[in-house]
Amino acid sequence: MTCKAVVVALLAFPACLWAAEFRSIAEGGTVLYDAPSVKSKKLFAASRSYPVEIVVSIDNWAKVRDSAGELAWVEKKALSDRRTVVVTASVADVRQAASEQSAVTFQAQQGVVLEVAEPPAGGWVKVRHPDGLAGYVRIGQIWGV
Repeated sequence: MTCKAVVVALLAFPACLWAAEFRSIAEGGTVLYDAPSVKSKKLFAASRSYPVEIVVSIDNWAKVRDSAGELAWVEKKALSDRRTVVVTASVADVRQAASEQSAVTFQAQQGVVLEVAEPPAGGWVKVRHPDGLAGYVRIGQIWGV
């Protein structure tokens, strides 16, 4: 198959097949490893709700990437379907509506984890702070969607 044929074949796949799969850590203290085995080297423990992107999935293990780009393995049972994001900007303005002109509901510091309340649309995502406050944040200020 020529390079041109490969490119045409790849472009024929629906965009949804290319979408990243994001999940969160279900329980605090979940250990992430350097290989898909509990006997492998422990890299670090992740906090509850920590967002991760699934890169590879085999058997009962998932290779995940975090917001810093670090790769590690985690047992699939330790992952939640609950979608969260982490603030990557030094301060993210969370607004009442998906508009720069909308009033700021609250600000979230870098590293704060927010729950995804609605799917992203138009460069914004509706999020909820653990304290219950909700609003819209620019996608460029967070990681996990």
